[in-house]
Amino acid sequence: MLTESTGLFTLSELATRIALAGPPAVDQWTWIGRRFRRWAAQPGLRDHLRGHLRNLTPQEELRLISRSRETTTHFAWCLRDQPAEPFTFWLHEYKPQRDWRHGYADSIHNHRYHFCTTILSGSYLHERFEARLSPNGRAIVSTALLHRADCPSGTSGTMLAHEFHRIPKAADGTMTFLVKSRAVNPWSLSFDPDTGLSHRHVPVEARLEELTNHL
Repeated sequence: MLTESTGLFTLSELATRIALAGPPAVDQWTWIGRRFRRWAAQPGLRDHLRGHLRNLTPQEELRLISRSRETTTHFAWCLRDQPAEPFTFWLHEYKPQRDWRHGYADSIHNHRYHFCTTILSGSYLHERFEARLSPNGRAIVSTALLHRADCPSGTSGTMLAHEFHRIPKAADGTMTFLVKSRAVNPWSLSFDPDTGLSHRHVPVEARLEELTNHL
């Protein structure tokens, strides 16, 4: 139930409820997706998330900012990241299309984690792909479009770490709310169908030992 004091409490409640799902992971995320869609459909979600941000203390603001990051297509704001919890919670604020730089959300890619998302405002074009990988799984060889849909505000969906998609365009002012699992893969992959180039993406926090060895 959303209340005036929700913000972090509501995210904590959601984290507790979805953590009750058991293995296997695919079945777990089918269950989590249904729970997330019901939760995200509650009226007033944007208002309460806005209220949560306005009520942050200066220390909480600093922690939120330190966990967040800018990508080439959007700002990713981390609303909640408790080490003991198997999920993190994010707001994605998409940049105006004219400010996008090629190679992130608009590339064909997967993620290191599973996630559920709902569009809070705006809309985007969403495409799902089948990807053929190299024998070692470290590169994408080719892709084939499976499904394309215009997704308006209120649309919710689930992506598993082995699935590939892209968002080639988004309306100005688009924002999404997401719940993400902890990483289930050590890297993600992206593919540019125009050039046929594939890239493997390893998070910087996993490269400390490699950096040390290179010194």
